[in-house]
Amino acid sequence: MLCFQGGSRWKERRTMPENLVVVGAGQAGSELATTLRQRGWSGGITLVGDELSPPYQRPPLSKGFLLGKLSRQQLYLKPAATYERFNIALRLGTWAEAIDRAVKELVVSDGSRLPYDRLVLATGGRARRLTLPGVDMDQLDNLFTLRRIDDVDALRPQFVPGRKLVLIGGGYVGLEIAAVATQLGLEVTVVEAAERLLARVTGQEVSGFLEDVHRSHGVRFRLAATVTDVAVDASGRRVTGVEVSASGVMDRLDADLVLVGIGMEPNTGLASAAGLQVDNGIVVDEFARTSGADILAIGDCANQPSVYAGRRIRLESAPNAIEHAKVAAATILGQPQASTATPWFWSEQYDLKLQMVGLSAGHDRCITRGGTGTTLSAFYLTGDRVVAADVISRPGDFATARQLVTSGRPVDPERLADCEIPLAQAAL
Repeated sequence: MLCFQGGSRWKERRTMPENLVVVGAGQAGSELATTLRQRGWSGGITLVGDELSPPYQRPPLSKGFLLGKLSRQQLYLKPAATYERFNIALRLGTWAEAIDRAVKELVVSDGSRLPYDRLVLATGGRARRLTLPGVDMDQLDNLFTLRRIDDVDALRPQFVPGRKLVLIGGGYVGLEIAAVATQLGLEVTVVEAAERLLARVTGQEVSGFLEDVHRSHGVRFRLAATVTDVAVDASGRRVTGVEVSASGVMDRLDADLVLVGIGMEPNTGLASAAGLQVDNGIVVDEFARTSGADILAIGDCANQPSVYAGRRIRLESAPNAIEHAKVAAATILGQPQASTATPWFWSEQYDLKLQMVGLSAGHDRCITRGGTGTTLSAFYLTGDRVVAADVISRPGDFATARQLVTSGRPVDPERLADCEIPLAQAAL
């Protein structure tokens, strides 16, 4: 049984200023640091990040930044002056090697040791890599993943009109990259192991709609197909093709470059080595506290209880990173307050704006509005309640859908399906 270090010791306000060290200089870590300062916390704050860039937004990497519509500086979450004004120390280009819980110090790659009173793990995740016998991704110059600014810097010069791009993975990131590559003139083929796109996170209606949109822009799909091997040139450094198997039939897709977009894995090694409980992420309670005294975890790396889901979940999203940082800030301030937020996500593909609220897994049925042209709203019901919704380029529907999901109010399915009736009037 997990026993969280908590109780009154977390609620005490110590008389001397505390020293906070945050491992991870991403959305969650930056939000936590600035929130604490805005709420008057006077202790020392140090953000340790293994990238040289200051904290930045990750979602635009596969959208506007890859397309060239956003500059590097536009990705930054805060101006450098903000960290200076708030007296937040940035230790960039270094990484945490170990947590010495006995003396409450973080061992850093440059040989230094950072003492802490509170330690927050906002370690995020890393791109899941392609695992094939005899294939070493690090030895192939044109086989990529996309998770960091440096990944885009390496990938963008390869996006030359007319080149053949094979995308492995038909999730949101893969589809966003497919949209960008197509707009830049590449020939794109998406290989997806499931029988339809986005099978884990959305319904057939939305999968089919998005597939049609991408096909209309020239994207090719190989669904229910498994990558079995990659072919390389005589130098052994460049991929020339991808071998796929579908229904027992082998085929080869020629490729000038290959991008692997098969999800991410939480960075839990530091926590695990320190003896913290790990299970599909760093296990925390409703106040972001880990199983170790004075250590919290937030964001993509954290496995947390969800009031909405009624179970533990690990969410990979910027909205969750921001929400979870606020939970941790309240805990550090001695005012612990659990989150009741409903998960939501967003994506951009071509001119489409996709907004998702809730988790659709386990729904009884799906009711749609629209579905013609470039708009669609899909509502996932369990009984007579909307538990999740996927909304494409219908912002008014999304605002109402969030209210329906959050409130749990019952709805009339016939009214919900009738585009002539305002969505808000579908609630009983």
